[in-house]
Amino acid sequence: MKLSAVIFDYGMVLSGPPNLDLKAEIVRRSGIPSAQAEALYWKYRPAYDRGDLDGPAYWQTILEEGGVPSPPELVRELTELDARMWTGTNQPLVDWQARLRAAGVKTAVLSNLGDWVKEHVLRDLPWFSAFDVRVFSCDLHLAKPDPAIYRHALEQLGTEPDDTVFIDDLAHNVEGAQALGIHGIQYTGMQELRQAIRALNLVGIPQPE
Repeated sequence: MKLSAVIFDYGMVLSGPPNLDLKAEIVRRSGIPSAQAEALYWKYRPAYDRGDLDGPAYWQTILEEGGVPSPPELVRELTELDARMWTGTNQPLVDWQARLRAAGVKTAVLSNLGDWVKEHVLRDLPWFSAFDVRVFSCDLHLAKPDPAIYRHALEQLGTEPDDTVFIDDLAHNVEGAQALGIHGIQYTGMQELRQAIRALNLVGIPQPE
């Protein structure tokens, strides 16, 4: 196939796993039992990622439903810790992105991120500036797998679905891209990604290492 662009998810693809020490600190500072904290974290995460809630409103909602006090200083601390928790780097994929661009392939980030997480990754990860296009759910009030957010990324890139690859760790996000004709790959590790890229029979395109 002809390849014009590769679109990368951020969390658990370009980023590493969440920082477990920070995750434990978030639970400790929240005062909510661990299992309940985990459930509330993901219950309201879609609204945070879509921009329906900003970071402080997201954490205030979690604390209130968890039945614990939500003073502004604690809300801000948890919002900051949560954002920092997601700022690791999957260096092999970041390196591959650089080699793709050097080979003339456009690259984009398409990520479901809340506003505070977005600001932290843009500020703390200099390699973000190397992408041609950066699309964040909180800016558009749209989140994967809504077809509109994939179309927006394609429009920004100026590419067609059949010459674009999309990489995400979540199957339903990959399926959302595939439904539009984009070549979707579920990221489970570098070895599996190399196999999936080879299967596309790309010509003159650097392979992930």
